[in-house]
Amino acid sequence: MQQKVTFESSGLRMSGVLHFPKDYTAGERLPAIIVMHGFGSNKDAGNVTEPAALFTSWGYIAFRFDMRGCGESEGEFGRILCLDQVEDARAAIGFLARRPEIQPDRIALSGTSFGAAVAVYTAGVDKRAAAVISTGGWGNGERKFRAQHATPEAWTRFTRMLEEGRAYRQRTGKSLMVPRYDIVPIPPHLRNNLSAKSVQEFPAETAQSMMDFRADDVVGHIAPRPLLLMHAAHDSVTPTNESIELFRRARQPAELHLFDAVDHFMLREGNARVTETLRSWLGAYFPVREISTALH
Repeated sequence: MQQKVTFESSGLRMSGVLHFPKDYTAGERLPAIIVMHGFGSNKDAGNVTEPAALFTSWGYIAFRFDMRGCGESEGEFGRILCLDQVEDARAAIGFLARRPEIQPDRIALSGTSFGAAVAVYTAGVDKRAAAVISTGGWGNGERKFRAQHATPEAWTRFTRMLEEGRAYRQRTGKSLMVPRYDIVPIPPHLRNNLSAKSVQEFPAETAQSMMDFRADDVVGHIAPRPLLLMHAAHDSVTPTNESIELFRRARQPAELHLFDAVDHFMLREGNARVTETLRSWLGAYFPVREISTALH
């Protein structure tokens, strides 16, 4: 059961899809989980559609949508700015809270990679988010980029690109466009995990926005709402240390799980331990049916 919908964020039309459990009955109100896509991706990516299907199979309503500038949503294609995406996530919460099928005070955020960073930040500044699931996320843009561009030569190239982007915009009033792998390196063997319609070129302002983005600063504000951090123990894209540092700054209830034998796109790998950890955590901290013995 799926329903294509649109909603508004900062005057832009956003495109999304609602997923309902197979046994959903009219008039019923259920908790919802927003599934947010990664860097320049879209709502049809495998690591969005597959967790959405899991959540509905467990009895939740799931919602996936395209951030502005991505997929079918309005906005300048590829112009991805972190705080704009936070605004889109907040607009999605408001949209779901007005839906008659959804319990307005039980809307969780889930994201992978860039989407995970946005999920954490959004919950840190918006108390309407009832729970957060971060998979392969990050908390400090500069720290993340320094690890992704690890050699002195690579870091010099990256920072020079930012400088050239600022100078180009000042000189021309336009954006310097940059290939996606110059911003976030992804090993060739993992690139087939990207959606076919992923953005391949971004304005340099996107990289600067990510450089300045610090979910670290607000993750401590999520408590007493629950936070789940999952990361590959050997992540080829986002440094594993990013989730560890988020956990260090979080307050309880928060959990950190590191998994061997998976990589950055773990939610589409079908790993049984990842799936069971996610399901168990939801049952304890964000159950479909609220019961007095549930942990909060």
